[in-house]
Amino acid sequence: MDQDLIKLVNRLQDTFSNLGGELDMPQLVVVGSQSAGKSSVLETIVGRDFLPRGQGIVTRRPLVLQLIHTPIPAEPSPNAPPYTEWAQFLHIDKRFTDFNEIRKEIEQETFRVAGQNKGVSKLPISLRIYSPDVLDLTLVDLPGLTKIPVGDQPSDIERQIRNLILDYISKPNSVILSVSPANVDLANSESLKLARQVDPQGRRTIGVLTKLDLMDAGTNALDILTGRIYPLKLGFIGVVNRSQQDINSEKSMSDALESENEFFRGHPAYRNISHKNGTKYLAKTLNQVLMNHIREKLPDMKARLNTLMGQAQQELNSFGDSAIFGDKNQQGSLILRLMTQFARDFVASIEGTRIDISTKELSGGARIYYIFNDVFGQALASIDATHNLESQDIRTAIRNSTGPRPSLFVPEIAFDLLVKPQIGLLEAPSLRCVELVYEELVKICHNCTNAELERFPRLHAQLIEVVSELLRERLGPTSEYAQSLIEIQAAYINTNHPAFISGSALTAQQNNIPQRPPAPPRVRFFLFFPYHLQLTSPPLPKANIHRTYDNQWAFIRRGGRDLFRR
Repeated sequence: MDQDLIKLVNRLQDTFSNLGGELDMPQLVVVGSQSAGKSSVLETIVGRDFLPRGQGIVTRRPLVLQLIHTPIPAEPSPNAPPYTEWAQFLHIDKRFTDFNEIRKEIEQETFRVAGQNKGVSKLPISLRIYSPDVLDLTLVDLPGLTKIPVGDQPSDIERQIRNLILDYISKPNSVILSVSPANVDLANSESLKLARQVDPQGRRTIGVLTKLDLMDAGTNALDILTGRIYPLKLGFIGVVNRSQQDINSEKSMSDALESENEFFRGHPAYRNISHKNGTKYLAKTLNQVLMNHIREKLPDMKARLNTLMGQAQQELNSFGDSAIFGDKNQQGSLILRLMTQFARDFVASIEGTRIDISTKELSGGARIYYIFNDVFGQALASIDATHNLESQDIRTAIRNSTGPRPSLFVPEIAFDLLVKPQIGLLEAPSLRCVELVYEELVKICHNCTNAELERFPRLHAQLIEVVSELLRERLGPTSEYAQSLIEIQAAYINTNHPAFISGSALTAQQNNIPQRPPAPPRVRFFLFFPYHLQLTSPPLPKANIHRTYDNQWAFIRRGGRDLFRR
């Protein structure tokens, strides 16, 4: 029953690793400095050489190691495989029976994600090892703590590794396996320092002392192993790993375990506590601690699972009943309802009646009003009515429009010739206003969505595409209509407009010219044009303007008014 708990957690861990890891699983997290002996401890527990080795940082990605006990059957089956130990990676569907290939696969997968520059990655590698010689355990091997970047390592490698370790050990469901070398003062242990930050009372921290055989002569770690220096609830366990010379000489694991037992039994300081030290005792303790931890956290895990299942079921229910959507009539009514709601949201965005109105920026109808009132209005106000219109241009236009005859009155052709290009200056800001409104309508179209419509991303995308295409089709005719309005204004200049007539009075007041009786309608254009030139072009000399006006008025008083009565 207890062993099934670990297997159940392993299956849950594999499942949630594919879903994004929303559930924190009970697991043993191995923490230690570089060359503290973490990899050797794990290999001794497994009883196989399978982890990469080398100088500097070797473990550069978290390794989630699941050990699964597979007992040898009492009666061999003819269909049973010829091997009793194998391994499987979560990222590849293959059984590995050669543990050297496992090492190569770990190295290749590390290079694939973390690169060749000795950098680290948070993406874990999941490995399951099936063996009759292991106990059910789930361990996470993390990169070793380092201080100084070496070679082409990133300059912030220490911060990256520290943050990676804190991400794992800060989870309440994790049991911290703090590995420290015995030949270094325990006060300088970086792993215990990090463990204290997240577990100040030491309730979920197990201390592991390595390299007990390398301590100076006359010294021992008895006080540490008995908890008199640094007390931990789960205690300290001492182990003796293979040395580099043993590894080079390919010393077997069984011989290494026997040498470890002889060391503890023969050492005068550890002789009385030899039964509480060693790799075998460490594996049994870790197995028991992990099962107790799972039993302790099982109610919380069950509540969390029920919450996640409820959220998933609620999301699934929001998608609707598949039996209803299978009916074509129901599908048609659903699409019609969604399209109607989309149209309502579009209108509401323009009218400003949507519930989720933004308070950060203008949008919808308010943005369109801003375009017309501020952007377009300022563009019109900034137009210079006398742009590219010089006094010499006015004189030349008047003379060209009279032909070989001297001019008595200002010809209407000259007025039209000078005014129409200035009216054309309105075209550019008008077309720009049309484009801005079109862009805002397209933006409104993309923002018109709701939770029900988001359930059908293809329908939503098709609606946006159709509406955007419709707006794009109307962009050309709208621009042509704006151009036609300007052309209409330029085609017929109404000189009888009140604003046009009031300009003469305003000009007369500015120049202190006495008001005369109003001239007949057909004469007003000729009387007003000199002052219009003064308003819409660089000012002419007042003497010339007054002279033109007086000459025209004198001509009318002498009898010329009969020419304009009809």
